[in-house]
Amino acid sequence: MLFRIKKSIDFMAFRKIALSLSLVLLVISLGLLALKGLNLGIDFTGGNLAQIEFSQPVGVAEVRDALSAAGQDQAVIQAYSDNGVLVRMSSYEDGTAQEILSALRSRFGEIDVLRLEKVGPVVGEKLRQQAFVALAIALGGVLLYITVRFRFRFAVVSVAALVHDTIITLGVFSLLGREVSLPFIAAILTIVGYSLNDTIVVLDRVRENWKGLRQKGIISLVNQSINQTLSRTINTSLTTFLPVLTLFLWGGPVIANFALALLIGILVGTFSSIFIAGTLLGEWYSRSPEKA
Repeated sequence: MLFRIKKSIDFMAFRKIALSLSLVLLVISLGLLALKGLNLGIDFTGGNLAQIEFSQPVGVAEVRDALSAAGQDQAVIQAYSDNGVLVRMSSYEDGTAQEILSALRSRFGEIDVLRLEKVGPVVGEKLRQQAFVALAIALGGVLLYITVRFRFRFAVVSVAALVHDTIITLGVFSLLGREVSLPFIAAILTIVGYSLNDTIVVLDRVRENWKGLRQKGIISLVNQSINQTLSRTINTSLTTFLPVLTLFLWGGPVIANFALALLIGILVGTFSSIFIAGTLLGEWYSRSPEKA
């Protein structure tokens, strides 16, 4: 274990500040999503597709370097042979495709363009609708499982923490104007699983300490449970954060947005596991007590 924290910290003393901060971040994030939106990548918007054959074997990294110089560092490149690649570009403009072809010719010499056409988005409207339905079913399943395994209120605050983490991550991407593509969606799903796991660890300790509710009160009980799991929370977050930070710094542009989304999710998820889920549970029971 990297860190073992023995000192008891009164996290619940800062619960109103934490909730206020989260509320502000949520409002800002929702405002950015409504007004600025997300910078959707080619997977969502479509663009140009070029099938190119080179006169000699060329690596994907070399092609990406040439495209980056032409302002298409987020183009999707797929090698199908030693000499051939498929390039998906986010722009529908014919001029952009010609600029890219010129950049490739200046870098690699003569190239053979086997195909150049406009393509639709990978993630179409129907697929997006199906994704929202699947997400709703998944959240419903989480609510049901945690209700059966723990308590209904535990389930509600767990889902609230998931929504909190997801919205803030989307808000940061909207603010920075970073591209949203299929790897970003994978990162969001990873964040959801990570955040839920971290929150459940805290709530499971609350359940174990539940017999002391009448003597300690819900706020004290939640605070004790957070402190008992704090070393685990910090160590898990650090051991996840450091390799993802390495990927973000040195992994290249292909996975930079994926890694950035994970970094934001880890930070926000750790915050929500310590403050949001427990605070919501404590405030709910304080205002509307339930039989222990």
